[in-house]
Amino acid sequence: MIGKPLPPFSLLDDQGQTRTQRDFLGHWTVLYAYPKDSTPGCTTEACDFRDRWERVQALDVQVFGISRDSVKSHQNFIAKQSLPFHLLSDPEATLLKALGAFGKKMMYGKEVEGIIRSTFLIDPKGILRHTWPKVSVKGHVEEVLEVVKQLAKSKS
Repeated sequence: MIGKPLPPFSLLDDQGQTRTQRDFLGHWTVLYAYPKDSTPGCTTEACDFRDRWERVQALDVQVFGISRDSVKSHQNFIAKQSLPFHLLSDPEATLLKALGAFGKKMMYGKEVEGIIRSTFLIDPKGILRHTWPKVSVKGHVEEVLEVVKQLAKSKS
């Protein structure tokens, strides 16, 4: 998928606004897929982006989280954690599946089907430039910002 445009999609964000791949044009965009609002790992990941928001903005990057949670769940999560970015609701996992961020995974020693924590970096032209499959939360945001910095510099 790297080097290809983001697949077409139409999803609601936390404000009930329809978002499409066109919303990712003109900026570097980080799209991170996470399993569930308000769970420990997902909260840590969201708060890591929040806590580095000044650096994110300095790089002119927009951030979107995506999960199968409802718009209402996203609103509650954003309010509780003071998140400065939007969350996309993909209840049917349409975009998640297209990106390879939904499928079989191991959870507590059992194989289950669900969201595979992943991150995608999209350039200002809507082209997928980097992926992080099966993300480990600790240190992940720092790594993402470092790659953004390197790629943005090489494209300018």
